[in-house]
Amino acid sequence: MERLQKIIAQAGVASRRKAEELIKEGRVTVNGEVVTELGTKVTPRKDKVEVDGVPLDREEPVYYMLYKPTGVISSVSDDKGRRVVTDFFSNEHRLFPVGRLDYDTSGLLLMTNDGELANILMHPKYKITKMYMAKVQGVPSREKLKQLEKGIMLEDGKTAPARVKFVSGNPKTGTSIIEISIHEGRNRQVRRMFEAIGHPVLKLKREMYGFLTLKGLNTGEARELRPHEIKQLRELAENK
Repeated sequence: MERLQKIIAQAGVASRRKAEELIKEGRVTVNGEVVTELGTKVTPRKDKVEVDGVPLDREEPVYYMLYKPTGVISSVSDDKGRRVVTDFFSNEHRLFPVGRLDYDTSGLLLMTNDGELANILMHPKYKITKMYMAKVQGVPSREKLKQLEKGIMLEDGKTAPARVKFVSGNPKTGTSIIEISIHEGRNRQVRRMFEAIGHPVLKLKREMYGFLTLKGLNTGEARELRPHEIKQLRELAENK
């Protein structure tokens, strides 16, 4: 048996905290009876749980890693008809992305139907490290890269310290390759950081998410996470 709010969160309906609010508001029923007590435990396979009259999906949790191409929206649908990340999967499971990658950014994106784990991984306090390779205009000086390392002021506040490594520079094209690792998830953050030091990003790819890498995947391909990787992801968040 498991706590009711955990079952609701795992179904992707809401975060566990929001699920608790739904229960207290009397919007959750178990086997037809309204339940408002937070400590209530249910058996997922036997008890019928409904939120606002809608039964929870009881599909098994699944976890995938997608090598997102550029030109794809990190969403389950798009009103403009553009390609979305769920287009790379069958309709067997109701998947959604953990966080997002910009339309013009490629790389590693987690996909799952486990709303609880997704909310944990996206929460700022857990500080999951994401490593990107950025092709930028010009050749940033060491001083400018140090600004990124220490944290740089953007319109929505100062960024947390980052790990930055100069990989290579190409005098002919006037571009550089920079490796940058951050644990925040602000909108277009890496691009805005480089713009702030005067070296706009021309191409951006997320190479790592925590300990996970794109090894073995080509753009547009996905693979299911292995049990030990899922366990490691949970431990990574819990240990933070």
